[in-house]
Amino acid sequence: MRSVEAQLLHRPPGLTGGEIVRALGAVQAQDVPSALLAFRARSATLTPADVEAAWEGREIVRTWGPRGTLHFVHADDLPWLHALTGSVTGTLRRLAEEGVTGDDLLPLITGALEGQGPLTKADLEERLKGRARGQGVVHLVALAAHHGLAVLGPQRAGKPTYVHAADWLGAPVRPEPDRDRALRELAIRYRRAHHPATPDDLAAWSGLPLGAARTAWGLSAAPPPPPAEEPAEEPATVRLAPAFDEYVLGWRSRDPVLAPEHAKKVFPGGGVLRPVVLVGAMIRGVWARKGAQVTVQPFGELPDVDDEIADVRRFLNNPPRKP
Repeated sequence: MRSVEAQLLHRPPGLTGGEIVRALGAVQAQDVPSALLAFRARSATLTPADVEAAWEGREIVRTWGPRGTLHFVHADDLPWLHALTGSVTGTLRRLAEEGVTGDDLLPLITGALEGQGPLTKADLEERLKGRARGQGVVHLVALAAHHGLAVLGPQRAGKPTYVHAADWLGAPVRPEPDRDRALRELAIRYRRAHHPATPDDLAAWSGLPLGAARTAWGLSAAPPPPPAEEPAEEPATVRLAPAFDEYVLGWRSRDPVLAPEHAKKVFPGGGVLRPVVLVGAMIRGVWARKGAQVTVQPFGELPDVDDEIADVRRFLNNPPRKP
């Protein structure tokens, strides 16, 4: 059974946003509102403004991480994670598909970003003078990020921004030169936050080839056993976890925590992954929100979820400050 404690879903008191990111290794942040709710699921006191402060303060960074998808990563962890994740081949292919070609693509995008502070996609389109538009701009930034020269800045009016890494972090992101050291750190972090797990799970989470994941596994020491499961006489932990939560995405298979007959309700297709109701270690329903209104669709009988619904409202009623 997966460990709720390893994923911090028992909500240990006092954790900051940066500490949560470090403990999990990375937090999926393709969708920022869902990412913010992942912090809420693991803290009874954090607000969106607290997470934003860690982001604005450069303690956590939004960038391309495991599986080549956007994650929040702790700034201190960027070197070893950058050494292992992402492939420039896929980025160049996507650029070609968008009609963005040439031998000068890296200097083109770094020149557009350098010294400007966070820029929206529209800002960059203007600065690129027709060389790239739409997703072509995003893939150009991803190319710069692959070389340690770009990250995403905080959102502006709900839109992502992109910034030169040296401007935002004080220096480019320099990958850890010792690959074995990077692999070892990756596996240690993964195994602490994911229990039980296998090298196959690490490969699925990180995007590394299975051989590299097995090497990383062998280089890492087994983590200490997780805390004991909740006593049978106490009610199981109930959490409303957001879409794309690490608890659902962090392993190769969801079968241990999701009954097959309910899989389509969580994964309806088209890349959609719905927010889930966790009761103990198991997914027992899905939920949705419109504004601060929360609706729950159980798969069967559920314990009382009123406290969790109230806490989602508490969190959503403390939005990030507007720049």
